[in-house]
Parts: sequence; C-alpha cells; structure tokens
Amino acid sequence: MPKVTGSSLLPSERHRVILDRLARDGRVIATGLASELGVTEDMIRRDLRDLSEAGICQRVYGGAVPLLSESTSFIQRIAEHPEQKNALASVAVSLVRPGQTIFLDSGSTNEAIALSLPQDLNLTVITNAPLVAAALVGRTDLTLLTLGGRVDPKAGAAVGASVIRDLQMIHADVCFLGVCSLDVEGGISVFDSDEAEVKRAFVRSSSSLAVAVLNNKLGTRAPHFVASTNQITFLVVEKDAPASPVNEFIAAGVQVFRENHR
Repeated sequence: MPKVTGSSLLPSERHRVILDRLARDGRVIATGLASELGVTEDMIRRDLRDLSEAGICQRVYGGAVPLLSESTSFIQRIAEHPEQKNALASVAVSLVRPGQTIFLDSGSTNEAIALSLPQDLNLTVITNAPLVAAALVGRTDLTLLTLGGRVDPKAGAAVGASVIRDLQMIHADVCFLGVCSLDVEGGISVFDSDEAEVKRAFVRSSSSLAVAVLNNKLGTRAPHFVASTNQITFLVVEKDAPASPVNEFIAAGVQVFRENHR
C-alpha cells in the first residue's frame, strides 16, 4: 500500500489506514502513525480510542494491537490450518532432548507436536489434554502421564484445583504451552480464567517454556494473563511471520525459530 500523508484525511480514512497497518504489521505505534500521516499524536490516540470502543482493536501503551475473537472449541481448532501447525510442530520437536520430562499443554498445535515427537528418546510426557494424550497412547518408547479434572470443551483440557495441585508435585524440563494470543508487551494470554490458572501452574513447574504460534495470534491479547515475554525460552513461528514482532521477541531475549518446511 502506498504511503498516505496529509492532515486533511477524514477520520474514516485514517481509521482505514490504521486497520490496514494492524492487518499488515500486527500492531500500530501512535508516534510513528502520526508522523506518517502528518497529524498529531492526540488525533491518532482519539482514532485508536474510537476503534477500541467499537471493539475493533485493543489499545496498549503507545499504540494498539488487534482484538482477538474468543476461541472456538478444541475440536474445531484441530481442523484449522493443519499444514501450518504440522510445520510448526516439526520445528518444535527439535527442541526436545533424550530423557527429558516435558509438559504438553492443551492446544491444537500441541496435538500436532505430540504426533510429531521422535521415537526412542525415552521421554516422559505429561498432559492435561485428552486428545493430546490420545495421540501418544500406544507409544512404548515413552512414559505418558495424564492430569485429571473437569475437562473444559473449549480448552480441550482438564482444568481446576486438582490439576494445579498435581502440578505442584511435578517438574518438567520444558513445557510446550498452548496460547490464545501472544504480544511482546502483554506476553501470553488466554480467554478463560480457569485455563489461565492451569497454564500459570505449568509455567511455574517448568525449567523452560516453549511456544509454537501461528501468525494470527502474534501481536494480539486476550483478557487473562499467563506469562510475560521474559519467561519464554523458545518461540517457534511460521516462515512468513511478520518481522516486527519477531524482532521484538528476539530483542527481549527469546530464542526464535522459524519453520521452513512449506
């Protein structure tokens, strides 16, 4: 899209530019946008406030990020973007070392990771997600442990006090955490408070944290905080993931891996 300049733009025209930038870059920065359009930062902030109040984006410090819609059910998500998730999984499993204990949290990408785990690594795999566990049932080259409790249909996993209590007694070398949204400033967040509690317990009980994420979750936020960016050890992104958020994660000390198998 060609650069747009001039203070004579109508509010609707500025809003369209903002939405285009959100779709292209995954975020907008008020100072940069004001300079690009030749208007004041106050004017851009008013635009962002209007768009946020309309439920189109979420204001953050210095700008805005896209507003992510509430998650669909786990069964529905498994059917979405299978090629991209398998490509992410093929990179994610390269982070696993022989003899490790790993947490596989709920998530359709984590189900792909379970199906991609290499043979004969003598792993111990612990999960609270029935379909993730089902992907590993019958594997004699690893030890599979499941965490029980009430299964939330949207999360596709057991949540609640019993899961959190069990996690206090276990330690993992690496946790593969499913995420609803991921932003450098906001970290990892999800839509459900019970699910967020369980995910925070996974993080507390792990030496390292790995996240494999599709492009549509980068630069977005959900209501319930799980973990900050500085708690993430490994981030696996798609081959064509936007450079801006990826570079920000690298600058924050996260080890970033791009998939390159498609």
